[in-house]
Amino acid sequence: MNALPPADQADPLAAFAALRTPEGTALLDELRDHDPARELATATRLRRTHPAALVSAALGQARLRQRAAAKFGAADAYRMFFTPNGVEQATRTSVAGYRAGRFAELGVRSVADLCCGIGGDAIALARAGIRVLAVDRDPLTAQVARANAGALGLQDLIEVRCADVTDIDTSPYDAVFVDPARRGGRGRIFDPEAYSPPLSWATEAALKAPRAALKIAPGVPHEAIGPQAEAEWISDGGDVKEAVLWFGEGFTPGAYRATLLPSRATLASEGPLPAPPVGPVGRYLYEPDGAVIRAHLVADIVERCGGRLIDETIAYVTSDSPYASDATAAYEITDQLPFNMKKLKALLRERQVGVLTVKKRGSPVEPEELRRKMKLQGPHEATVFLTRVAGAPTMLIGQPVKRP
Repeated sequence: MNALPPADQADPLAAFAALRTPEGTALLDELRDHDPARELATATRLRRTHPAALVSAALGQARLRQRAAAKFGAADAYRMFFTPNGVEQATRTSVAGYRAGRFAELGVRSVADLCCGIGGDAIALARAGIRVLAVDRDPLTAQVARANAGALGLQDLIEVRCADVTDIDTSPYDAVFVDPARRGGRGRIFDPEAYSPPLSWATEAALKAPRAALKIAPGVPHEAIGPQAEAEWISDGGDVKEAVLWFGEGFTPGAYRATLLPSRATLASEGPLPAPPVGPVGRYLYEPDGAVIRAHLVADIVERCGGRLIDETIAYVTSDSPYASDATAAYEITDQLPFNMKKLKALLRERQVGVLTVKKRGSPVEPEELRRKMKLQGPHEATVFLTRVAGAPTMLIGQPVKRP
């Protein structure tokens, strides 16, 4: 057995190195399908034949791989290595692949990936045929990124360097990608200048390169985005995952874009759109994808469907005619009521609604609280929107429109 210090004293680099030995590899293979609920029993059994520190490291890595499967897919996740922060902050494979594809379509053949983390973006870039310099200042994270490149057979395209990104000469590369750290000791960081490195430094680095992309939090204030960038918000399966600022040849400074994966449907505008009209609720209600809302492109949906907003501060669009788009979910509205719990309960009882989907914008009511109070019974389903219409608290009841 390999000699390792006790689990509570193990050096992270030594523990990671042990995981890559034949003994560590065998342990990880054995733990692939382990049940976290039985972890104590599993640890007790494995410690009879393996060092306690190695067992602890292997169990921790097994947990991380199980979590990472949702982002990377099981085929990759169970060959890769992770750190807790790496799993949390890594880009989902579908998003990283889309972004790498935009670079590849523009003829980019080499990228300096600054703040590479465990290498998720470097992997996507390499799979798009792009040579990558992946840089991270944390020694363990850099080791993990290097191991991942090797585990996926991409070591010839990915060079991993442990260094401060501010010391890297990016001039030999076709493009720069920067993914600043957006979490600190107290959780998420919302001020772009508190990123590590700050957004201003990342922007300066981007402007020096022929092309560049900066990954930022999707909630970034639009006023924090410089005029030189094309700003893109990306959702995957309806969940907003990130925003990217694109710089250089092939991108439109000042433009806003919303991209929806997996369909890759895109809405774009070369600048801010005028405020859309506001009017009464029609037969149909449209819920724009979160990326469309973040990109301030709801007015585009309004124009496309020939509709209007139900309230100037609420991102629900309505029209009198049906409209189908990957950028919206559509509902046919059957009832509009002033906000009143008793009236809603009576209506749902009358309609024999046993399954209720609750959506809200501009309402303080929690969906679970409302469902609990309704005491639902019956074979039918309905959707209720808790929102405001022309400033008044309102309930809209309807059904999803099935797309052809």
